[in-house]
Amino acid sequence: MKIPATINTYCPRCRKYTPHKVTLYKKGRDRALAKGARHHERELHGYGGQKYPIQRKKAKTTQKQTLKLICNECGYTIHKEGIRLRKLEIVG
Repeated sequence: MKIPATINTYCPRCRKYTPHKVTLYKKGRDRALAKGARHHERELHGYGGQKYPIQRKKAKTTQKQTLKLICNECGYTIHKEGIRLRKLEIVG
């Protein structure tokens, strides 16, 4: 699916419709010392297997692509809900 590089959409900070620059959302690096990560690491030690079952069969054939919209006027960032696509192309 082809998506334009700029989209005119509502900015909650400006409280009006403004042009937004479109990029693809990328997940940041996990924090190694986050509480959940430490808890999970502790659960894996000692006897006994996984804390929860490991998924063996992949259910989905595509990933959900989330769009990151940056307002050209104030720089406010909006994440647009992910669309399930095989290929996403930003054009323009």
